[in-house]
Amino acid sequence: MVHLHFMRPCLLARRSRQRWLLLLPFMLGALGYCSGRREHLRPRNDRRNIRPNIILVLTDDQDVELGSMDVMDKTRRIMEQGGTHFANAFVTTPMCCPSRSSILTGKYTHNHHVYTNNENCSSPFWQATHEPHTFGAYLSRSGYRTGYFGKYLNEYNGTYVPPGWLEWAGLVRNSRFYNYTISRNGIQEKHGFVYEKDYLTDLITNDSIRFFRKSKDEFPLRPVLMVLSHAAPHGPEDSAPQYADKFPNVSQHITPSYNFGPNYDKHWFVSRMQRMLPIHMEFTNILQRKRLQTLLSVDDSVEKIFQMLQDTGELENTYIIFTSDHGYHVGQFGLLKGKSLPYEFDIRVPFYMRGPEIQAGTRVSQPVLNIDLAPTMLDIAGLKAPGDMDGKSVLKLVLPRRLNSRKQNHWRNSFLVERGKMFRLKQVGNKGLHTLFGKSDRMREVCERPEFQTACQQSKQKWQCIEDPNGRLRLQKCKPRSQSGVLRRVTFGSKNPALPILPMPDDCVCPSDTPGGLSKTERRNQRKFLKIHLTQKYKPRFIGARPIRSARRRPRRRRSRWVGDTWRLTKRHHTPAAWIHKARRRRPLLPVARSHKKYRREPSQKVTRRCSILSNSTIRCDGHLYSSIKAWRHHKSKIEDQIEVLQVKIKSLKEVKGHLKTKRPDKCDCSKSYSSKKRSLSRRKVKTIHPFKGQSRATVSPWLQQYRLEKRRKKVKKTLKKIKRGGDCKAPGITCFTHTNEHWQTPPFWTLGTFCACTSASNSTYWCARTLNTTHNTLFCEFATSTIEYYDLDVDPFQLRNTASLLPTYLTDWYMAELQALRSCKGHKQCNPSGRPATTAEYPKPTGEELGSGWTKSR
Repeated sequence: MVHLHFMRPCLLARRSRQRWLLLLPFMLGALGYCSGRREHLRPRNDRRNIRPNIILVLTDDQDVELGSMDVMDKTRRIMEQGGTHFANAFVTTPMCCPSRSSILTGKYTHNHHVYTNNENCSSPFWQATHEPHTFGAYLSRSGYRTGYFGKYLNEYNGTYVPPGWLEWAGLVRNSRFYNYTISRNGIQEKHGFVYEKDYLTDLITNDSIRFFRKSKDEFPLRPVLMVLSHAAPHGPEDSAPQYADKFPNVSQHITPSYNFGPNYDKHWFVSRMQRMLPIHMEFTNILQRKRLQTLLSVDDSVEKIFQMLQDTGELENTYIIFTSDHGYHVGQFGLLKGKSLPYEFDIRVPFYMRGPEIQAGTRVSQPVLNIDLAPTMLDIAGLKAPGDMDGKSVLKLVLPRRLNSRKQNHWRNSFLVERGKMFRLKQVGNKGLHTLFGKSDRMREVCERPEFQTACQQSKQKWQCIEDPNGRLRLQKCKPRSQSGVLRRVTFGSKNPALPILPMPDDCVCPSDTPGGLSKTERRNQRKFLKIHLTQKYKPRFIGARPIRSARRRPRRRRSRWVGDTWRLTKRHHTPAAWIHKARRRRPLLPVARSHKKYRREPSQKVTRRCSILSNSTIRCDGHLYSSIKAWRHHKSKIEDQIEVLQVKIKSLKEVKGHLKTKRPDKCDCSKSYSSKKRSLSRRKVKTIHPFKGQSRATVSPWLQQYRLEKRRKKVKKTLKKIKRGGDCKAPGITCFTHTNEHWQTPPFWTLGTFCACTSASNSTYWCARTLNTTHNTLFCEFATSTIEYYDLDVDPFQLRNTASLLPTYLTDWYMAELQALRSCKGHKQCNPSGRPATTAEYPKPTGEELGSGWTKSR
């Protein structure tokens, strides 16, 4: 009986979980007697039962290589000493909008298609395709109370709230500290230049703390997701007043690559840059000082968030992540400032994480990326990351119960760093995908098509490939053809029995139909005749029968002018003397010395009955209008009525003009003949699509048309801005700027005058494979200009010398194959390779002597 008494709970343990939990108090003693087939219960403090809060603190343009974290003592104490430091954290695209899009979606740039800070950044395509699938949208649908505070995307216009965010306070456009606009839940809110209420870093901190406290007071059981996206240390680098005198002798940015040059072994943009002048070096010192000053306010913000979590009792149930969207360079390789380069100072970022079950003071050496943030936050919330996310959750690297798992051994050791559009891939036989670089290669591919192999000999052929004198291929439009397929030139008036000429419409008058008109053939024959029989230079005057003038038409009066004692007529032939005497009797000769200018009235244009506009652009009215207020008011009201009537009339005329544009009749084409009456009356120009320039406007989707329209507007706006700025601070293909004394509005100020500097290139497209494991620490880059760069960072940590020429052929091929696979990867299974070269022992790592002269940098 005792055994039967304990067998009943064992049978109940195999049933559904809901009924089993109801009988749990009666079965505590029986569970020890049951067999090992019982269901495993999750502990009460499991993160999947009580989901934790998530706080992401994101900075803008914060570097690691230039020592920006050295001044943030509070953040390092809270995040590094109290959590985990990821020592090898990188971004996949070192630009603001592409990197932030990767953070939100967990995808590489070639998968979310935000290539630059302007192209597709917060565009209609982004809003419709990728914005509904950010980590904020996923967590909001799972029950999180979400809030976003600060900078979003560079081209965000503030007219809408992105999906997934319950509380929204997004910065409109790019980073600023004062005089900005915040979109607060879709309503734009303008701020001024008062520190106490307008400083952006403090505003983000206060709003986020207010949202977190309110959420826990009203919904204590619901987890919270917050993103604090600070503008610091991005320009214009306005620090808080209490930190304006900090760091007077800053020198963290002076690394071995600072002002290193010339760099002729690197890609075209860096190779064109020369070493900085003294005024540029002084600018970098002040710039670095102001950048570090802005980070002190972020340091205070992290401390306030930490204290708030302690006060609310949510610290032990909250994951805090601190990172940046990309790095920065200040004077490296002679570049004054900027980002977007594939070198360590631009792609390395700070990355710290603390939360439940994370051991304090740990350090992770595996490479983590910005695309890992979205999968990590979904993993924290107990959600499975979608298959199209390219990143992976980093929890398996920091949680003790996952440290010994098999998945940790398969962590990535190579990743892609990319900037710019990806060229189209082509299948070449059985060799796989082959990339076509440049316009010449793509033109060669187009000319290999069968429809372009012949020179306008196929039926319905619109284009042909030709080779210019320089040997380059070009596409040329085919000329009209006859029915026999031979190129011809047809003119009206030519007698061709095969193509009878039909009468043109009644309102069309061509030269051949006009009495005395000459056809092109007759003109050409006369020109040849005159060229053969005349030796002197001439202006051809073609001989033809003039039309007979009407008898009713009054003969044109000959114009004449007085020269000396006689009248000289404007006629080529001899003028009879009798006509000269007749002209003298009609107009007597006036004395030469007499002048009539003082008797001539100044010309004017009468606008109203009492006012006129003179030739010198002045207005003159009757004297009565200036002396009588009643007359002045009456005349002014009358002018206003006339303006209103004219405006209505102009509007009507514009409507009629638009109607005429749409109802335009067919043009008369006098250079073509028609084979039928139907073609002659209804012949229209057929638009052909250029095979190299893409689709026609009719087949383009509406969102693409809107995107192109916005792009044209931005281009016009940028052009007007350049014209307004003036000066000679420009270079072809390079982005330059002029720095003046008025650039910084907060201390420390710039007082050394105006100078010009170039920061980046608009067409520096590249793809790099960054490899980091126990045996390799390398960077292999391929630029769109066909330049190859390779750096072994164990030997050359500051990437001073390009050693691509020292690479063996097999290793170059291996890197090219890996880079090709990364450029087309989709999903975390394809985008996280863990293999490495198997025969690398044969490859000798270059030493300092092999890198050439100049390895030891001279100041």
